[in-house]
Order: sequence, then structure tokens, then C-alpha cells
Amino acid sequence: MRYRAFVALATMAGALVTGGWFLQRGLDGSTSSVNGARLFDQVVSHVADRYVDSLSQDSIYREALQGMLRELHDPYTVFLSGDRLARLNENTSGRYAGLGVQIDVRDGWITVVSPLPDSPAERAGIQTGDRIVEMEGRSTQGWSVDEAQRELRGPKGSRVNIMVERSGLESLLPFRLTRADIQVHAVRRTDLLPGNVGYLDIDVFSEQTASELQKEIQNMRKRGLRALILDLRRNPGGLLEQGVAVSDLFLNRGQEIVSMRGRAYGATRDFADEEQQPWPDLPMVVLVDEGSASASEIVAGALQDHDRAAILGETTFGKGSAQSVFAMPDGGALKLTTARWFTPVGRSIQKPRPSDDEEDAVEGPEGEATPTIAGEIPLADRTAYRTDAGRVIYGGGGITPDLFVSDDPAEHELALQRALGDQVGRFRDALTAYALSVKTSRTVTAPDFRVTPAMLDAFRQLLESRGITIARDEWDAASPFVTRLLTYEVARYVFGVQAELRRRLEEDRAVLTARELLAGDVTQRTVLDRAAAKRAAKQEDLPGAS
Repeated sequence: MRYRAFVALATMAGALVTGGWFLQRGLDGSTSSVNGARLFDQVVSHVADRYVDSLSQDSIYREALQGMLRELHDPYTVFLSGDRLARLNENTSGRYAGLGVQIDVRDGWITVVSPLPDSPAERAGIQTGDRIVEMEGRSTQGWSVDEAQRELRGPKGSRVNIMVERSGLESLLPFRLTRADIQVHAVRRTDLLPGNVGYLDIDVFSEQTASELQKEIQNMRKRGLRALILDLRRNPGGLLEQGVAVSDLFLNRGQEIVSMRGRAYGATRDFADEEQQPWPDLPMVVLVDEGSASASEIVAGALQDHDRAAILGETTFGKGSAQSVFAMPDGGALKLTTARWFTPVGRSIQKPRPSDDEEDAVEGPEGEATPTIAGEIPLADRTAYRTDAGRVIYGGGGITPDLFVSDDPAEHELALQRALGDQVGRFRDALTAYALSVKTSRTVTAPDFRVTPAMLDAFRQLLESRGITIARDEWDAASPFVTRLLTYEVARYVFGVQAELRRRLEEDRAVLTARELLAGDVTQRTVLDRAAAKRAAKQEDLPGAS
């Protein structure tokens, strides 16, 4: 009886429905379920009363719950504790109460990567590179990022006292900050590149993604925007409704965006564009990689199927399912796969895992499993589809780009990795320390600076002073990559994150290729033709393609 009561209570609990997740209802009242429940009750009773070690019934039920979900062999179906549910809600809403500061650990101290615009931290004068050494009188040395975030966040209106060490100043700086509501922007990195090509990087599909994207494009149009690069690389997805809304910005009324197919009430649904696109003359390239998943793949798939953008980069993650979130009485929630989704031409992009019998998933930051995905599936083994214009595209293994641009590490990057071994963390700390020393010395005065041989030598001496020794031949082999890293780090800590972005985009292979496709007075058809010609010339394709 206890188990049946638990099932009824869990099923009748109000569902936490956010964006693209769907509510699944109903109980199976068949005789087999009742017999199964009785059998389960008897097993639980025997374990509770007679197992060699004493176990509480609560722990038995929880272990049984986790075991049941594991046996579904679905890494996206998980039980979220209250803490993990809160993190999921924060990621999907983009909101929290705190100081609004991005942090990381450098040399064992909490270091400011960047204060968020118009946040309490920025208004108080916190700067990139500041080291938070005390919080409420306690030293932060040795704290993890998670520990620091827990202390920096808190109820809106509450106050926190911190002490900051700033490069070039002898004494610590005291700050008394008041926590406020922080809206983390989904469109975090933007720039108008030469040739009036806009670059927009969508970090996640949270509640404001489509509205932020629309606002950024409108602002760029006023500055002469004529073509767009939409970067969805490393974007894990988020809310289905926002994936639909972003697609809606670039398609015409009535064009299908995505279709959902599930067993539960309300899980089967078709999404189509509701408004005419505001920028029909804006040619586009969408960047993707193996970290582009879920809502990112919905956008890439819809735009590819309707020939609205050239997809460039690497094959995407291949997550073709949608989850619903159901609130549970203990303050946690069940995140359950309730539907599979398909692109407008009917493609499922779900990429198979190596084996359902393998333990092939690890837990992600919100309690969602991140599965090990099978390697590239040859195009010859996949179903071919055709876009609106008749171009051949493929299903069954993520979104396949129209033009492949690999982000594989160059030989000099691999050389540095081999030379450092397990000293990568200390090397990263030294990078930041060197950048802060450059900021203090004011020897670099313009954002378009170049790393000189003298700067490389000075950095190598800093490494040696910290016990990081790299043989001369290994150093020479790795120096091109070290130069790039120094460029990015100095740009960030001396001139800010926007300067760092611009330096990175100057050497980003995918962005440079996208700019080639968008060069001149082009239409979307021209961009697609250029991508096809480049791919044919490079004879670049997946193994086994025909």
C-alpha cells in the first residue's frame, strides 16, 4: 500500500512545465500493474526487515526509484533533487539574485573574469582581474567556484562584504555590495565584423533568447548589418519554445519549424512559423559543432530544411527528444522524456548510443545525463532527405553541416598539451598572472597589439619561476599556440572581454570561412551555392559517403 500511495502522490503532483516541456498525465490501472505493485511491496518489506544491514524504507524507495529510471536506458530521464531543480530553473530562466559577476579560480583564489553589465558588481567598480580574497571576513583561498557562487548569491536586497586585491595596488579594496536580481543574457557575445557582417553567439535557449536576438539584430541593422553569422557552437539547448521562437525570426508564416510525437496527452504537436520574417534579405550562416544540442539542433534543422541558412562546422550532438518536468512532493522533480521531435522534412536527428547495455552516461550540471554518443555514421548508412530547394540532407545522426570546418587542435596545440602533461591548471594560472602584470606595467596600450618575442620570453621565465619547465624544442613547437593564448588573455584582462572576443574571431576558422561565404553583395542562394562548391572542392565528407 505504501508504494501505491507513493505512485498516486507522485503522479497527481502539479507539473512544473517550462517552455518546451510537456505534461504527461494518466495512470495505468491494469491488473498487471497491481500485481507488480504487490510484488514490489513484498520485496521492499523483506529488504527492510531482513537485509543484513539496516536500511530505512525511505532510502529503499529512493534507490528503487533511481534503479527504475536507469533501466529506461535514457540518459535524459532523471530525478532532480531540489538543488538540481533550482539550477535547472536558473538556467532556463536566466535569472538569479546575486552580484552579477563571472568568476573562476586562479592560483587558488577567486578571480573576476568579468562583471555583468549594469550589475551591482559593475556599478560598484569591480573589474576584470580583481581577486576576491575575503568574503564576510573569511579568506576565500582554496574555494571552488561553486562555493564562491553560493556565498555571492542570496536574497535580493541582502548585503555582502568582500575584500578585493587589485593588480598594481598595495592595499586591499573593501566593497559592501547589495544583491539584486540578475538577468543572465542568452546572447552574450556580439560584434559587427568588417564588411557589416554581424556575429551573434547564443549561449543557451532561456526565456529571453528570441527577444534578445531580435533586439541585437535590430540594433545592428541600424549600423549597416547586411549579413549574419549565428553561432550555436557549444550551445546545449534549453527551452523548446525559444528554439521555435528563434526559428520564427528567420522563416515565413506557415513554414513548419518542428513536430513533436509522443504518447501522452498534449505531447504530439506541430509548430509552424506564425509571422513573416522581418529580415528576408539577410543572408545567414549558422555555426554548429558536436556541442550543439536540443533547441540548437531544432533551429539549425529548420533553417537547413527551408534553405534559410548555410550550416557550417561539425555534426551536431544528435538529441532528438523532448523532456517534461514534473514536480514531486519532496521539492525535487522528475525530468522525463515524453516526445521525439522531427525537422520540417521529417528527419529525426537522434544519434544512437554505442549500446543500451553499457553504462555510457555521466551526470551533467543539472542532473541530466550526458551520454557517450556513437561516432560519425557514414552518410551511406543514413536516410537522405531533400530541402525545399531540393538539396540533399541527412537524418539519423545529428545535423550534418552543409560545409564541414573542423576545429581539431593544431599540431602546436597538441605539442603544448604533451609538454604540460598534468600541469595545465598551473599553466592557466600563469597565463592570468602574466596578463595582470602586463596590465599593471601598462606596456600594452592598444587592443590590436601583437605578442612579441620579448613577451614570450618573459612568460617562459614566469613559468620557470613557478616550477613549470618546458624543453626548448617543445617550447618552440608550441610557441604559435602559446602566442594565441597570451593574445586572448592579455586582451581580456587589459582591454576587456569585447577586445578578447574580437581577437578570437580574427583566428576562428569557422568564422573566417563564414565571412568568405558572406562576402560581397550576396543572396542566401549564393551563400548555399558557395558552401556546396567549397565542400565539393575540398572533397570533404563523412566516411563512407557516396
